[in-house]
Amino acid sequence: MEKKLYPLKFIPIPSPRPWGGSALVKDLGKHFVECDEDGNETVLGEDVLIGESWELADMGIEDSVVGNGWLAGNTISELMETYLERIVGENVYNHYGRQFPLLIKFLDINDKLSVQVHPDDHVAAERYDSLGKTEIWYVMDAKPGAKVYAGFNREVSAQEFYDRCHDGTVDEVMNVIYPKAGDAIFVTPGTVHAADGGILIAEIQESSDMTFRLYDWGREFNPATARKLHLEEAIDLIDYKAFDQGLYRKGPLWGEEASSEPCGKTDCDCDVECGCHEHEHHHHEDGKVVETLVECPQFNVTKLKLADPLHIYTEKFESFIIYICIEGAASIQVPSTKENGEAYMENYEFAKGETILVPADMQDFYLVPRDRSTVLLEAVTRPAEAVDEYIDPDTEAYLEDEDYEGLEDE
Repeated sequence: MEKKLYPLKFIPIPSPRPWGGSALVKDLGKHFVECDEDGNETVLGEDVLIGESWELADMGIEDSVVGNGWLAGNTISELMETYLERIVGENVYNHYGRQFPLLIKFLDINDKLSVQVHPDDHVAAERYDSLGKTEIWYVMDAKPGAKVYAGFNREVSAQEFYDRCHDGTVDEVMNVIYPKAGDAIFVTPGTVHAADGGILIAEIQESSDMTFRLYDWGREFNPATARKLHLEEAIDLIDYKAFDQGLYRKGPLWGEEASSEPCGKTDCDCDVECGCHEHEHHHHEDGKVVETLVECPQFNVTKLKLADPLHIYTEKFESFIIYICIEGAASIQVPSTKENGEAYMENYEFAKGETILVPADMQDFYLVPRDRSTVLLEAVTRPAEAVDEYIDPDTEAYLEDEDYEGLEDE
């Protein structure tokens, strides 16, 4: 008899960055530990500039380790190797093979994030035998004056952009967003982007860290801070049109007040008991809010504001489900039976700043808020029917440094 899988929590992986800060430790309560070659552990304090916390990563060079239950100590790649479609779902497995398709991060952008761009799946496959990097940023917090640079404020030429990267005036042609908590920015491949000024972000992206750094705000001229740039390599990847403002959504609920009326639909085939994942947003009588943030071939992301429990019907997803806690706390409660026949609920808690993975073959469960202000992001993958021929299930989703030098630092 197969042993039942269960909701999985992973040990966060810290990633120091020159633009990082201390918010991941102070605000999200992260406890980062590094080990040396002899296994000696060092706790990373607030004095270390941590730019990213990798919550769920199947990247070969950085592989998340399960931290709870009987699978504790196993990596996500080992789980994929052993449990295959039981982890991700049959359709997802047929599309991606043994590569877990998403990478989940928290970002603390305390200083200037480099001006950068990511390739799409086609270019990444053709040039680097990898997935591309489509991503969505959800703003958890932003200090006054913080900025996100996303695309251009007008159409520019490749030559103008190239020249401005060399003379330090590239920010003059970039579209500026002043983010607030609850905003979401869909960063499509080809969109030049950067950020500055104190922003805490939950990021959902493809399982790839292919970042082409184009301009680094002068760090490149200081031997102590210089990092490799990829301007020439990426010049043909950039979308030079003005930024599509439809990719920026103001929160909460895209800047609109939610209706106090229930949706009134009786025939919708949805993923939650109240029936609203098909809609842009809805406010229901019992206080549940479901808001679609993005639907794209790589992932669907939904924002859930929970005041009452949701009954999740897993078979309707045909995918794993990832929950990221943005505010408050919640638990996943799974109906189960003891050996003596007594019914009980298995309980899996997670709180603000934590991520949990629900394997695809899990039974239906209840998503229960621990307070009435709980906000979650829900991410699933629903790939197209065609199998990606460029994904070799036995190939890691990264390139060696000698093949590509822009993977590790953003």
